Amino acid sequence: MKADTCITMLKALADETRWRIVQVLLAGPSTVGELAEKLEVSPYNASKHVRIPREARIVATEKEGKTVECRVADELRKKLSNNKMALDLGCCTLRFDQAKRGSK
Repeated sequence: MKADTCITMLKALADETRWRIVQVLLAGPSTVGELAEKLEVSPYNASKHVRIPREARIVATEKEGKTVECRVADELRKKLSNNKMALDLGCCTLRFDQAKRGSK
């Protein structure tokens, strides 16, 4: 993987809300509305946060009418660990099962 691609992906996950979005999506697809409920943010904020990992090719979206369904991008889903909570970006592997909300 090229360094600039890796940097873009890591920047996309640097925000806690975007990290939590990917963490939720590793369990399965969700709509933006469902993400907003699970993360306790407004649908507007969830939608804005989904855009960044989508542009970094971490998240894929599909729009049906007014509903936008989100999932981990197929290319990354193929590289998931056995427990489905470690995401191999090609430059590094991120473990979403050990991250706790609000931890530093």
